[in-house]
Amino acid sequence: MVIDIENISKKYGKRQVLTDVTFSAKSGECIGIIGANGCGKSTLLSILAGVQRADGGKFLCDGKDLLTRDDLRNRAVGYVPQGTPLLDELNAYDNLFLWYDKATLEKELAGGMLDTLGINEFLKVRVSRMSGGMKKRLSIGCALAHYPPVLLLDEPMSALDIACKQKIKDYLKEYKTKGGILILVTHDTLELELCDRCYIIKDGKTVPFKFSGDTEELVREIS
Repeated sequence: MVIDIENISKKYGKRQVLTDVTFSAKSGECIGIIGANGCGKSTLLSILAGVQRADGGKFLCDGKDLLTRDDLRNRAVGYVPQGTPLLDELNAYDNLFLWYDKATLEKELAGGMLDTLGINEFLKVRVSRMSGGMKKRLSIGCALAHYPPVLLLDEPMSALDIACKQKIKDYLKEYKTKGGILILVTHDTLELELCDRCYIIKDGKTVPFKFSGDTEELVREIS
């Protein structure tokens, strides 16, 4: 599978947030998107997920534009926003059951991706009583219900402890190994290690950036 993001643009009133966001990825690759606060990183992901409409551009998946085909995008794309789109009054199992049929859910909990994410550890815990790490793992589990080949993640490890970050990183490495495509908004060096290529959004455009492991360099580039 190949995806091509071409000339995505978005304006809020008179403010041009995205002007020309362009990059591509193929199966098994992770693309990192970095940039200063307010540069349009989260806006980009919400457009690719179909939450917002772009003013221009294309999101091609094997040549078909997912921005104009909701049916194809819903099958091809999973989305994990910064917030946790979960029902607080339900426990983990019941939230998952909104997305999975019973047979598939039991299979994934018994040794599939939900097991890898460690969701078995808190299946009966209500969302309102979960830690941030539990909510994030559950959100990823819900986004993967239909085995989407493209996964969009907005700072998935933000404010999590080291153990939880490592669990999520291990799963995302496995997802890549199985041919999935990741588009990852991040400033976290652990997440950047997953990326095959990185782009900074500057003045609404994507600029290639090679992360050397130097955190100070990263801060300079995005400031």
